[in-house]
Amino acid sequence: MKKLFLAIALLAAVSCSKEKTYIYDVKNVDVTQANGNKGTAKTTTEFISIAYSDLFGTTIANADLLDMFVTYSSFGDKKLVEDRIIRTLIDRPGVQIPTNQAMRNDIGLFVTNSYKKLFNRAPNAFENYFVTSKIQSDTAITPAMLYYSFMTSNEYRYY
Repeated sequence: MKKLFLAIALLAAVSCSKEKTYIYDVKNVDVTQANGNKGTAKTTTEFISIAYSDLFGTTIANADLLDMFVTYSSFGDKKLVEDRIIRTLIDRPGVQIPTNQAMRNDIGLFVTNSYKKLFNRAPNAFENYFVTSKIQSDTAITPAMLYYSFMTSNEYRYY
């Protein structure tokens, strides 16, 4: 009986110990996007007009702008309609996208010029490496595909 009482007392003493509290010194890290301080979204009219200008090097006709604006405004899913607008513009005749041969002749220049034209900034080292390596490793990638991916990105929607 003594042994049982001693075992219970020992177990109670061990189980009632206070839990240790650990404090870690974690430094705050300010995380920002590499796209600079783009915090202002383009209006619908600006988005359509700028996309047209980027692809054709001229301003959009009022009738075309109005048609696309009405289409854009009538959809609830804005990313879907942005996708369709960019696809439609890229597929039109007269679009001014570099040729596949021009892109492959100087991939670095193509990447830099594309970022400057579409994002109004130079690519950072990682972006330059990533896009360049993708183009080099996959011969099926075309300039139109890259323009499409850049123009449908979240960054393109902001200035």
